[in-house]
Amino acid sequence: MRLLDSKINKTLLLVGTTIVIGTFGYILLSGYSVVDALYMTIITITTVGFGEVKPFTPEEKIFTIFLILLSITIFGYAISTFSEYLVSGKLFNHFKHKRIVKKIGDLQGHTIVCGFGRNGKQAITKLKNYNQEFVVIENDKEIADVLEEHQILNIQGDATTDDVLIKAGIKNAASLISALPKDADNLFVVLTARQLNKKFKIISRASKESSYNKLKIAGADNVIMPDKIGGNHMASLVVTPDVIEFVDRLTVEGETTANLEEIAVDELPAKFINKTILDLDLRKKTGCTVIGLRKPNKDYEINPDASTILAQGSNLIVLGRKDQIKKLREIF
Repeated sequence: MRLLDSKINKTLLLVGTTIVIGTFGYILLSGYSVVDALYMTIITITTVGFGEVKPFTPEEKIFTIFLILLSITIFGYAISTFSEYLVSGKLFNHFKHKRIVKKIGDLQGHTIVCGFGRNGKQAITKLKNYNQEFVVIENDKEIADVLEEHQILNIQGDATTDDVLIKAGIKNAASLISALPKDADNLFVVLTARQLNKKFKIISRASKESSYNKLKIAGADNVIMPDKIGGNHMASLVVTPDVIEFVDRLTVEGETTANLEEIAVDELPAKFINKTILDLDLRKKTGCTVIGLRKPNKDYEINPDASTILAQGSNLIVLGRKDQIKKLREIF
């Protein structure tokens, strides 16, 4: 892309320089006004064959010959440059890049996913299921091309750099998922991202226990260790198999397949704010059951009392069948 910009700018600069040389040359040699000199320059370099403003002296003829040869050389270079881009597809890629940048610039409240490995793929699958907008940052060009083929909005580049994160719309993003394979890279992403956006949510992957605290200090809101989660899950299937199997059957896959839902108290009708869970009457209206509450201080309460106050900044966690969850969404 830099090469493309460089050659286009070089071509335009050469054309502009030729026009300036021609204009000043005619002013100095012939005493033309600026308009007449510019007119003579344009009809000379475009070889349209119009007549001169006045008959040329030998000096003016020599200058005109020089100007014609110079312009032919430059326009030949320009044509070959554009032909190269048309044949190679670079010109198309340039405009495609501009289109992607514009799309990303229009996003508000999206998620940035750094890395399209195993964890990155799982993350965007979940985001797709919930119709969430997202941008993938991937350094591998081949993978970026695959993402483009599947019409997944992406930026090809190093996610640890400010420039790439800004291109991905970090200023307007609501969250970032750093799923790069190396903990050091994830640490750099978290540090950089937190400096660029103080308010949004950052979730990072970690492979080593020693990286957990570093990522939290760097600014990650949540740090996930896939290997540890996998080991705990396998051990739980030995200790409490029926409980784990039941939990595994609870789905949160998307808008059409879910048994669990989260309700932000702030988004409820005003009449329910500072009322109780009993006043909400979810069981009667939808069949769903409140199984958890996240308080404004981010503490969690399991199976909260019906008398619990629905304070602003709280979130309710609700359990129900798929049809009940659907009804819940329609009402609330």
